[in-house]
Amino acid sequence: MKQLKIFLIIFLTITLQAQEMRKAYINGKIYTVNEKQPFAQAVVTEGNKIIFVGNNDEAKKLITSNTEVIDLKEKFMMPGFIDNHVHFITGGHYLLGIDLRSAQSTAEFKRILNDYAKKYPGKWITGGYWNHENWEIKDLPTKEMVDEAVYDQPVFVERLDGHMGVANSLALKMAGITKETQNPEGGLIVKDPKTGEPTGVLKDNAMNLIYRIIPEPSEDENYQALLAALNEAKKLGITSVHDITYSDALKAFERAKSEGKLTCRIYTRWPIADYKSLVEKNIKAGTGDELIKMGSLKAFADGSLGSSTAWFFEKYNQDTTTFGLPMDIVTDGSIEKWCSDADKNGLQLSVHAIGDRANSYMLDIFEKIIRTNPQWDRRFRIEHAQHVRFQDISRFAQLGVIASVQPYHCIDDGVWAEKRIGPERIKYTYPFKSFLEAGVKLCFGTDWYVAPLNPML
Repeated sequence: MKQLKIFLIIFLTITLQAQEMRKAYINGKIYTVNEKQPFAQAVVTEGNKIIFVGNNDEAKKLITSNTEVIDLKEKFMMPGFIDNHVHFITGGHYLLGIDLRSAQSTAEFKRILNDYAKKYPGKWITGGYWNHENWEIKDLPTKEMVDEAVYDQPVFVERLDGHMGVANSLALKMAGITKETQNPEGGLIVKDPKTGEPTGVLKDNAMNLIYRIIPEPSEDENYQALLAALNEAKKLGITSVHDITYSDALKAFERAKSEGKLTCRIYTRWPIADYKSLVEKNIKAGTGDELIKMGSLKAFADGSLGSSTAWFFEKYNQDTTTFGLPMDIVTDGSIEKWCSDADKNGLQLSVHAIGDRANSYMLDIFEKIIRTNPQWDRRFRIEHAQHVRFQDISRFAQLGVIASVQPYHCIDDGVWAEKRIGPERIKYTYPFKSFLEAGVKLCFGTDWYVAPLNPML
């Protein structure tokens, strides 16, 4: 089947223009998302508003001497995509940096690292987003493997899910990580069972031991990453994203907006640990303007399936020593207190939960908040909602919790998920149809950089 080219980008990006110019798009095959009139020939816009959808003859009545007319020549046009879950600036850095996702073997993994190091001598090598499940050996990489490729400059490259990474010996030494280093709460330093030496792999909060010594990108580097991300989104017809946002990213968004280069609407979601700063500024869900909105928070209840840190009621089939890894804010009770207080102050909560226990735990918290806090249009979200007990599916609907899911993970995680959790739990993995049948609201996204940004996939 030939790939369908989507020409929407020329359509809904025009709604981002402030100028009140009238434009007429004629002779198209325009998908309207209106069941009563699914297709049309023409669209007429004025400034930021669509003022007509219908046939060519009626559209031509609205064309004046000042109207710009675009002949679509029977090409396909549709509304823009909203991606519910992206790491937008990080995705831009990925486009501009090292790509280990494409490595299909350990040899290729090392070759890509070595080539990049030669191109950028002395530079920290980060990102990469490898997937060991694609290699001929499914074992996790080690510091020795990375050392063979790069030994004289620091390396810490992440797995594609962002919940673990592997460092070379130099990076471990710079971070002071040895066999005596204890696991931080909510994190794991993987160690050789025979020697006790760190293997180089760090999971979840243990990654912070290295992150804290990696130089932060400059403002200009973040801005260039944003421009790369915007260009990628524009090519794929994405006109709005829900972003996992940090303060340095907001500076880049505001700069692009002021320079007229922000071709995508940004709905920001801030780390829940920063919620008090939003409360102090009287920011609530939806605060902002047409291009940049604030007032949503992101928290993590657990890790990922690929890193065996997603939190389950039963132990992993592949590793019977672990149930997964609840985050430190779960184990110390912070997440429940923060969620309740943030909700009282009108901030939307969206919480990453992948394992069935993490999902159930968050539903319990949301239920308490609904019972005790004043009512408002809170729109709780669970990000990923990937492995859910059957009895918890209906609770999403009863509590009005949105399942914010990323279907592409069926492709990348789905290949090996059963190996991790066995044939029974796999029955309630990615339960999109069951969610819909239970009356749960779903929203879709890509989780880019973790998965490709292309919404058609």
